[in-house]
Amino acid sequence: MNPWAFSPNVFLVLITMKGIFTMKYLLMKKIAVASASAGWLLGALAGMGTAAGATTYNFTDLGTLGGSVSGATGINSSGEVVGVAATASGSGHAFTYTTTGGMVDLGTLGGEYSVANGINSSGEVVGKADTASGAYHAFTYTTTGGMVDLGTLGGDSSIATGINSSGEVVGEADTASGLLHAFTYTTTGGMAELGTLGGSSSVATGINSSGEVVGEANTASGLLHAFTYTTTGGMVDLGTLSGSNSEANGINDLGVVVGYAGNYAFVYSNGTLTNLNTVTVNLPVGFSLTSAYAINLSGYIVGYGTNAAGLRHAFLLTPIATPEPTSLAMLAVGGVALLIRRRKTV
Repeated sequence: MNPWAFSPNVFLVLITMKGIFTMKYLLMKKIAVASASAGWLLGALAGMGTAAGATTYNFTDLGTLGGSVSGATGINSSGEVVGVAATASGSGHAFTYTTTGGMVDLGTLGGEYSVANGINSSGEVVGKADTASGAYHAFTYTTTGGMVDLGTLGGDSSIATGINSSGEVVGEADTASGLLHAFTYTTTGGMAELGTLGGSSSVATGINSSGEVVGEANTASGLLHAFTYTTTGGMVDLGTLSGSNSEANGINDLGVVVGYAGNYAFVYSNGTLTNLNTVTVNLPVGFSLTSAYAINLSGYIVGYGTNAAGLRHAFLLTPIATPEPTSLAMLAVGGVALLIRRRKTV
């Protein structure tokens, strides 16, 4: 079976866990692919309400490249979105999306398939693409330079998952011994291995302008835990967000993290994890937000979910402005004062 075939269920395997892991890595992490039913998240969401004052969102379906499915994995401060979409022929190609230009096909590294996983404020895109030999390699992409192959950590394959405003790239790559390890990449220093949390493998999924990296890594007991990484502090275990495992997919310059836990998309800020399905005001009937991949400085979030027909579609969540707490307090005080004034005149 072609691992890139874009049937709905196989596309879930490709897009789940940031849409970039090989079948080998999926097996290592012992991920069970969920049913395509649009109601598969209801059990996980039961009993979770909307927090008072939480940000709410409007929904936009980004469409495809002529096929039936798509997934968005990154967004920059200008609102440029990247991801992967099925073409009319059934291949999966990396794309960029703007509200004015729509979806644009980025091509490959000489092979048939590609995935875009991140974009910085300068419009530099990163991801993975098939080479002419059939191996997939991490790439950077610019409109002037096209795709550039970043190589590996000594093994066969690599994937770039994020890039910051300074052009620092993060991702995962095979080592010479066949293990999968997180990396950072710069044009001057090349690839640098980040290690693990005591287990065999790790993946870096995002990096902010301060160089703080997020991702997930195996612990000594074999569990998968979210982490942050800095050059001074090394890799720090963030624990779990739901159940035994957790995964952080992206982080913005304010330190707000997005990802998924318990099969639902989340946003994590100031110690609070919020289910995005509970704070999206115009979510179509039957559509479930499954995983959030990236968040920009303005709070725009992208990821993928399942629509009522059981197909996976990219989503964009746009924050809806809400009054500041101080404004709400002044409004309340004003209301009380007006009530007192009215009572005095009765």
